[in-house]
Amino acid sequence: MAGKLKGNMLIAQSGGPTVVINQSLVGAIMEAKKHPEIQGIYGALNGIKGVLKESFVNLRKEPVSTLRAVARTPSSALGTVRQKPSNEECEKIFQILMRYDIRYFFYIGGNDSAETTFILNENAKRVNYEFRCFHIPKTIDNDLRENDHTPGYGSAARFVALAIMGDNLDNLALPGVKIDVIMGRHAGFLTAASALARQYQDDGPHLIYLPERAFSLEQFLSDVQTVYSRLGRCVVAVSEGICDADNTPIVVKLLGDDRDSFNNPQLSGTGALGDALARAVKEKTKISRVRADTFGYLQRSFPEVISEVDAKEAREVAEMAVKTAVKADSDGSVAIRRLPGKKYRVTYEIVPLASVAKETRHMPDEFINLQGNDITEKFLDYARPLVGQLPKMARLKKYPVRQLPEKKV
Repeated sequence: MAGKLKGNMLIAQSGGPTVVINQSLVGAIMEAKKHPEIQGIYGALNGIKGVLKESFVNLRKEPVSTLRAVARTPSSALGTVRQKPSNEECEKIFQILMRYDIRYFFYIGGNDSAETTFILNENAKRVNYEFRCFHIPKTIDNDLRENDHTPGYGSAARFVALAIMGDNLDNLALPGVKIDVIMGRHAGFLTAASALARQYQDDGPHLIYLPERAFSLEQFLSDVQTVYSRLGRCVVAVSEGICDADNTPIVVKLLGDDRDSFNNPQLSGTGALGDALARAVKEKTKISRVRADTFGYLQRSFPEVISEVDAKEAREVAEMAVKTAVKADSDGSVAIRRLPGKKYRVTYEIVPLASVAKETRHMPDEFINLQGNDITEKFLDYARPLVGQLPKMARLKKYPVRQLPEKKV
């Protein structure tokens, strides 16, 4: 009978870890325990790689106290992977799924993970295997189509805002040019969150560069010089995925075209972009104090930098996936939709896997200023409820002391 499919459940995590991905994992486990149709609850270690190796753990045996603690712990508790299964591997996967009587499969991840889920689901249809296959969204890049925003983004954006807030204070105390390279392959949402750090009129970041706009080194140098001439300092936030006018990533031009299994250019894990931009500023503007940092993987799993909205929604999208899988003969991806109105509210919808798989979404034009070196107030309105309240920074009034005349000896 439709909606009463009995069998075991398998869940796995894929792609980059986040601060709240375990909220989704635990949310799915706890919801699955409520439904007698779902018998065994298994976890695959390291995503699809674990499925192929049959590296499964029994999640039903995990104590509730452990699950609650894991939900609050960053990174992927089951381990993760970046792997696109081949046709041969898909055939092997289905032999394994049938042997373990897996009837419910949940894959937590980004657009590459959605593509993997889609591939598995299509293979299930070809062999007439009764199977409920769901993608649970996750990515700090915030670039999943069909979604207003994605679990993992709010907390990572909070980290970026706080890090830039501190970096701006450092730069204010010891002026110069500071360049911060932030994750974002095709979408600039995470780098744009740096603007939330601004509290005073002269606060950084003073310049923001995103993948959605072609990057010109000459214009960048001119922008930096203009800000530095006005303030005596300049804080820059730049996405790792910035491209030239031919849409070639600047990192690729610097390091060569190294790609992952999903044919994405390898952007993280190197400070080359920041170093190259800092070197160009030193050489072309003659500004002596120029520094660069690459936030890299620090943004993904930093403990205690958690958006409460992000954690709540990460759990709820997983619960939605399990409830839908048990209720009807369906498959898909859970999408977050923001409801209209001044008060922040969302709803969850099931969308086709194909509409989320592989392709990415970008920052809307209305979020980026006309010069392409900053964001707009509309983006701030979009991002604030996702990040949560940020701490207030204080400044001394700096009341001057009247200088005394020199005494004649």
